[in-house]
Amino acid sequence: MKRILSAKTIEKSGEEVKLSGWVHNRRDHSKIIFIDLRDKSGLIQLVFLPANKECYELANSLRNEWVIEVIGQVNKRPKGMINEKIPTGQVEIEVKELKILNKAKTPPFEINEEQDKDKKEVNEEVRLKYRYLDLRRQKMRNNLVIRHKVIKLIRDFMDKKGFIEIETPILTKSTPEGARDFLVPSRVHPGKFYALPQAPQQLKQLLMVAGMEKYFQIARCFRDEDLRGDRQPEFTQLDVEMSFIKQKNILNLIEKLIIKIVKELVSFDKNLSKKLTFNPFLRLDYQEAIKEYNTDKPDLRENKKDPNELAFVWVLNWPLFEWNSDEKRYDSCHHIFTAPKEKDLPLLDKEPLKVHSWQHDLVLNGNEVGGGSIRIHQADIQEKIFKLVGLKDEEIKEKFGHLLRAFEYGAPPHGGIALGLDRFLMTLLNEKSIREVIAFPKTGDAQDLIMEAPNKVSPEQLKELSIKIDS
Repeated sequence: MKRILSAKTIEKSGEEVKLSGWVHNRRDHSKIIFIDLRDKSGLIQLVFLPANKECYELANSLRNEWVIEVIGQVNKRPKGMINEKIPTGQVEIEVKELKILNKAKTPPFEINEEQDKDKKEVNEEVRLKYRYLDLRRQKMRNNLVIRHKVIKLIRDFMDKKGFIEIETPILTKSTPEGARDFLVPSRVHPGKFYALPQAPQQLKQLLMVAGMEKYFQIARCFRDEDLRGDRQPEFTQLDVEMSFIKQKNILNLIEKLIIKIVKELVSFDKNLSKKLTFNPFLRLDYQEAIKEYNTDKPDLRENKKDPNELAFVWVLNWPLFEWNSDEKRYDSCHHIFTAPKEKDLPLLDKEPLKVHSWQHDLVLNGNEVGGGSIRIHQADIQEKIFKLVGLKDEEIKEKFGHLLRAFEYGAPPHGGIALGLDRFLMTLLNEKSIREVIAFPKTGDAQDLIMEAPNKVSPEQLKELSIKIDS
């Protein structure tokens, strides 16, 4: 006996099957008990008849979200009782045996979205505290299924293009990347710390020095920064790096990938329809974007109210630096590993603010969803950039000596990009927050309400790490 929650259920009419799942809904009609059984593949109707007394009496105790197992016969539904809204709507299961695997308390909110559609939206903190219940809802399950399918598509696409996926360390070194690091104390090296990576930037550049040439990773990244609806302390990005390429090669690769994702997305979920405003994507000069739209993240949809219209825009030809008047130094517009354009190299010593870079940002409907650049691969130019942003010789050696040393051993020209998958999926699925496309997100103040993290640790643990907390 097998599970039969599929569109082909009708072919099994008359067959005896075993099913298990959750009680989604219960209806009583003319002494017959109807149960909608739910598992990851969908819903199917169970029928309990009074003639099967023992099974019927047990079914009479069933409540929503109880976990059950049944054995029964697949029957075609009577005319007028067919449900065209679900794949299994032409059949029902006449239950012969019922086993209650686990009872359930009444959930703090309705799991059945059909029953809940006229009620107020559930408080997000309650949803996050009981996320394992929230994920039982059809919409949330669909979001995670689509996320899985998109990531699988990315992996297959990159593999066919000759890329290899390489995992980079999570415990790494604290270096300035533009946001605060999450620090991890070392027990075996008291007083020293690891940092969780804000991005695998330097490591993927070292992979290019190693001759990998085409790298990608579905990478977990961590930034200790204030949160918004499109930001989390930990997030996922498609990380890409290539050797011996030009900027146009990177843009063309990512464009082809995204267009494929958008087209395939419709086949993942028939309720989604997407229109690409620009195919190929529009390419804007940075100065043009500022002049015409007063932003470097323009929303170029024809109808701003349509989160189905997708207006992808590349913003190119960025300045390498901006002036930090508070600190009296130059700041990188992208990051300190971004290559200046060759024709502007002489300006580094005289007028750094006039230097343009090989940065490329990808904007979708007014949101930055990706960014990258051609990188610096010469040690002398990289060292000059470090000094222009205010780093002293000793700091350069301490924080970036490993990178400069690697460049001395034949670093190839290289470049890449990172695509923020959470924000990208949020936009594709018409969600207002990236928390809707992440299985277990943090709250707006960076708490995990299920695990109650962050939390205090024991004095013994702190002592092992040579840490004292000021009260």
